[in-house]
Amino acid sequence: MRMNLPLLQIPTGLLLAVLLAASPLGAEAGGVSKSEIKRAKQMHVQITQSQGVYPDPEVNEYVDRIGRKMAAVSEMPDLEWSFTVLDTNEINAFTTGGGYVYISRGLMAYLDSEAELAAVLGHEIGHVTGKHPSRQQTQGTIASIASVAAAVLTGQSALGDLTNLAGTAIVRGYGRDMELEADDLGARYLARAGYDPQAMIRVVATLKEQEMFEKDRARAEGRQPRVYHGIFSTHPDNDTRLKEVIAAASKESRGAVGEAENRDEYLRTINGMAFASSRAQGMVRDNRFFHANFQMTMAFPKGWNIENRSNELVAVSPDRNHLLQVTAQPPPPGVTSPRDFARRALANSRLEGAEEFEVNGLKAFSVIVRGAQSPFGPRSNVRYVIISHQNLMWLVMGASRSDKPAPAGDPLFTSTARTFRPLRANEFALAEPFRIRMVKVPEGETMTSIAERSPLPKYALEEHRLLNGLYPDGEPQAGEYIKFIR
Repeated sequence: MRMNLPLLQIPTGLLLAVLLAASPLGAEAGGVSKSEIKRAKQMHVQITQSQGVYPDPEVNEYVDRIGRKMAAVSEMPDLEWSFTVLDTNEINAFTTGGGYVYISRGLMAYLDSEAELAAVLGHEIGHVTGKHPSRQQTQGTIASIASVAAAVLTGQSALGDLTNLAGTAIVRGYGRDMELEADDLGARYLARAGYDPQAMIRVVATLKEQEMFEKDRARAEGRQPRVYHGIFSTHPDNDTRLKEVIAAASKESRGAVGEAENRDEYLRTINGMAFASSRAQGMVRDNRFFHANFQMTMAFPKGWNIENRSNELVAVSPDRNHLLQVTAQPPPPGVTSPRDFARRALANSRLEGAEEFEVNGLKAFSVIVRGAQSPFGPRSNVRYVIISHQNLMWLVMGASRSDKPAPAGDPLFTSTARTFRPLRANEFALAEPFRIRMVKVPEGETMTSIAERSPLPKYALEEHRLLNGLYPDGEPQAGEYIKFIR
């Protein structure tokens, strides 16, 4: 997790930026309007602040180089293009228009070649050159954004049924026709740049495997599936129209020189990439969270499902009747105590049972907020525990389905907050993320035996098959290199 705002708030700047992006654009001058570019730049600041940029210069430079190679053969080679790798494990890629294209490291982990990366970037470039951000139906997009914003404001995101605000509203804003047009343009760019246009088909297959796995996992966990990506999401498994687009693009190749796949360089580039959480987001091991950058750790109730998101930690009880959310943010100027922070942040709320105390040597303040918004309703009683550490205010917020006179899970909420403490010297290694490594398959090994050696706590076999294009039951060949999480 990174820094975020309390459960009752939303980053206003991000909401305004997204709403602006959905408003009608001015008259276009040439390729992309100046107003679209300006708004995309504004959103870039908000998106990179909330999601984070993956902190590996080699990975970012590589993606930027491939993106510019693809943009150079598009209809807008002179546009000021920007390609960014977001530090999130979500399976996503999107554009905000104006030449700004984003891909998550989560999606990159499952791609298998430079051609597949180029296919993803080419598709998003196609949205820009097809002028889809300015052509999309404004009312539909605003309605989508309003729905997401309302859910965030009521705390529904804490139940794990929403993706980030920026990604969902934008990538879901394009209809089937525009997606097909982006496919057509992207496939043509692939051919012009010297890549195999069939890479687009392989990316679709990879994403469909992800959807299949997520639906199976959600069914087993008793929740709704979370399918984050918008790219190629309108395609069925065997899409005749897409195959026709690919075939047409293959005939257009202008004899460009270059690797058709370039798998080796791609795999070398992502070797060592963080998998699942990154160092900037911290690590969940068993029921304890470790964060090296913030030098803190805390434990959650055993058996609870803990989800480490870009901007928050969310823990849900097995029966889904209790929920904990942890966020952090810098205090306003002049505010140094958790008590003063609470008074300012919750100034218009009804507070009861306020208490100042210390948690493992750190100043803390606890209070129940009456009639607050929570995932369980608009008038819930929510426990807040605010802890001061590393010049940040850490908010531990607990809500229960039954909450009169206090949340039913209140004893667990307060005891969990009291596990918050500074990281010890011998614990920093526990905050390091899992990483992707390329390994050669020994003779006689199966994917099951390989996955058993991985430290992934859940779904290790399924994840390794997904990473290597072998889902649901494929096996690796002896002597080949595969992605392994260690």
